[in-house]
Amino acid sequence: MLRPLPFFWFMLTKLPSITFWNIRIKQLGKNGCQTILPFTWRTQNPFRSVYFATLAGAAELASGALCMLHLTGKKEYSMLVTDFEATFSKKATGTVSMTCEDGPLLLQTLEKLEKPGDVQTLRMAVTGTNENGDVIGNFAVTWSFKRKG
Repeated sequence: MLRPLPFFWFMLTKLPSITFWNIRIKQLGKNGCQTILPFTWRTQNPFRSVYFATLAGAAELASGALCMLHLTGKKEYSMLVTDFEATFSKKATGTVSMTCEDGPLLLQTLEKLEKPGDVQTLRMAVTGTNENGDVIGNFAVTWSFKRKG
């Protein structure tokens, strides 16, 4: 279980925009992660919808938190976003939920990192939905993982 204060300080110091936008992790487990992005003055653009950068941040966090969970206790690994794609299908005008369910694929990818210097990449799918469950966008975050010595 995440302890609130250390987690808050981690988010504030390492991911300040996520803290400013008030993006929250709703669920996090070995199979997937779900983040929640509220519709507030901080996340709204001049067109009365959610600003695309906040959607991208929530999508990256959904995949990145899942990666960090799988790498917990394994200090010999590094991770980096190497590509990001987004397709928007509906205007986001309320609270948005981002879901990544690529935990099993991530585990398979990390198992391929057998010796120091090995590098693997994984394109992780994230789906954004509105409060009604309608898909507002699909995101692909490509993570690169390297096993350190």
